Amino acid sequence: MTRPRRVAHLDMDAFYASVELLRYPELRGQAVVIGGGRDREPELLADGSRRFARLRDYVGRGVITTSTYEARALGVFSAMGMMKAAQLAPDAVLLPVDFDAYRHYSRLFKAAVASIAPQIEDRGIDEIYIDLSGLDEESLPLAQRIKQAVREATGLSCSIGITPNKLLSKICSDLEKPDGITILGMEDIAQRIWPLPVRKINGIGPKATEKLAALGINTIGELAQADTALLQDQFGRTYAIWLNEVAHGIDERAIVTRSEPRSISRETTFERDLHARHDRDTLSTIFTSLCTRLAEDLQRKAYVSRTIGIKLRYEDFRSVTRDLTLPVATADAATIRRAAGECLRRVPLEKRLRLLGVRASGLSPASESETDNAPSQGELPLRGG
Repeated sequence: MTRPRRVAHLDMDAFYASVELLRYPELRGQAVVIGGGRDREPELLADGSRRFARLRDYVGRGVITTSTYEARALGVFSAMGMMKAAQLAPDAVLLPVDFDAYRHYSRLFKAAVASIAPQIEDRGIDEIYIDLSGLDEESLPLAQRIKQAVREATGLSCSIGITPNKLLSKICSDLEKPDGITILGMEDIAQRIWPLPVRKINGIGPKATEKLAALGINTIGELAQADTALLQDQFGRTYAIWLNEVAHGIDERAIVTRSEPRSISRETTFERDLHARHDRDTLSTIFTSLCTRLAEDLQRKAYVSRTIGIKLRYEDFRSVTRDLTLPVATADAATIRRAAGECLRRVPLEKRLRLLGVRASGLSPASESETDNAPSQGELPLRGG
C-alpha cells in the first residue's frame, strides 16, 4: 500500500533577530532591528550592562535585514529603509548583522532535524522542506519532536506546516507564527487556504498580485473560482494553468535532497570602511584569506571552478562585481588569488570599501587530474586615490 505524501516546511522564527536575542537576552520583548554596521555594536558599560544603539540615531541609506515581532507590530519589516523605519519605531534597538553566527545556528538546526527526519531539501539559511512520507509517527507528535530537537540544539523556536505538498506546507508554516504547528489536508483547503490573500502563494509576486486585484481577484478562493480563459488572456496559458492549480492546492514538486551548487562564495563586511591606499596591507591580508578559504570550500566539496569573480560594496552602499573565466577549472588558492586580483584591477578603488567578496562559479565535480598548482599569489593589486 502506497503511503500518502506528507511534506513539512520548517521556518525558523525571526531567525536573525532570535539569534541576537540569545546573545542579548535583556532585549527580549523589545522592538529590535538587525541591519546596522559594526559601528552599531553595543557598548559595554562599567557596571556590566550594555548601551544599545537606537534607530532614531541612525543616519544613512541602509536597509533593515530583519526585525523582531515587536518591531514588526510597529510596521518595521525587512528590506525597509532604516530612515523610514526610524520614523515608525525611533526607540527600536539597532544591532549589526552577524552572518557567521546565523550560519552557525543554521547548521545546528538542520543537523537536529536530520537526526529525526533525514530527507531534507535545504531552502536557505532559515528554512527547509522535510519529506515525512516514510516515517510511521503521526504528524503532530512528530512535529513536536522536531521542534523540541531544534530548541534543544539552538535555543530557538521554529514554525512547521505539514501538508501533502510543498506549496501548502510553505503557506501553513506561516499561519501560526511564532512557534506554531499547522497540519492540513486537501479537504481543509476551502476553509484554511481560500480566505488568504493571493500573495501568500509562493510564486505570486507583487506585480501579479496587483494585476489580479485589478481583475477583482484578491483571495486564493477567488483565484480558484476565476475563469480560466480570463486568466489565460491576462497571464498566458502556462501561468494561467499554474495559477488554477496552486489555487486548488495542487503541487507535484518532489523534495530535492541534493542539488549541485551554482556558485560558492566568501565575503566579509568590514568593521569600518577601508581605503584601498591607506588600508592596503589590511585589505591585502583579508583578500588573500578570502581566496584561501574559498579554495578550501571548493576542495572540501570536491568541486573545481572555471569562473572566479569579486564583489565590492563601497561606503555609499553601491556594489560592483567582476568575473574572469579561466582556461582550466581550478580549486587552487594561488590561482584563485591571481584571477581575483585581475578582476580587482578592473574596478575603481577611489572610494572606501565596506565589503569585499570572492566567488567561484561555473562549477564542476573535481576530476582525478591535478588542479593547477601555481606557485605564489603576489601582492593585492590595489590602487586608488
